[in-house]
Amino acid sequence: MREHCARGYNMLRKIPFLAESSEIVYTHQEHFDGSGYPNGLRGIEIPIGARIFGVADTLDAITSDRPYRKARSFDAAREEILRCSATQFDPAVVEVFLKVPNELWHELRSEITGQNKRFSTFDIAPLPDPPQI
Repeated sequence: MREHCARGYNMLRKIPFLAESSEIVYTHQEHFDGSGYPNGLRGIEIPIGARIFGVADTLDAITSDRPYRKARSFDAAREEILRCSATQFDPAVVEVFLKVPNELWHELRSEITGQNKRFSTFDIAPLPDPPQI
């Protein structure tokens, strides 16, 4: 299990348009208090993208069905992420995460699973056609 960070890193770094994100994959299991892996980084030594991804990965893990357990609620995920603030997770990232309403998480999950064709509560205007040359 602990090898998934290095394996993901090695795959992504070879793909030009994903190479920059490889470090996020490599460090997303580092914990804010230094107890994570693969290198025991702590605090701001962990790239901000990895600190954000760590919270997102945990949210998904808790709220998704697994072979060994059923999905838990977004409220349960929020409680667990808050409980692990300053140990596993960056408190500043957790603070921002907690500001996102559960309704948006439900909407995003529906979009991902194909149950909803709308991505968010924000209407996005289509881009204009490029000028003809």
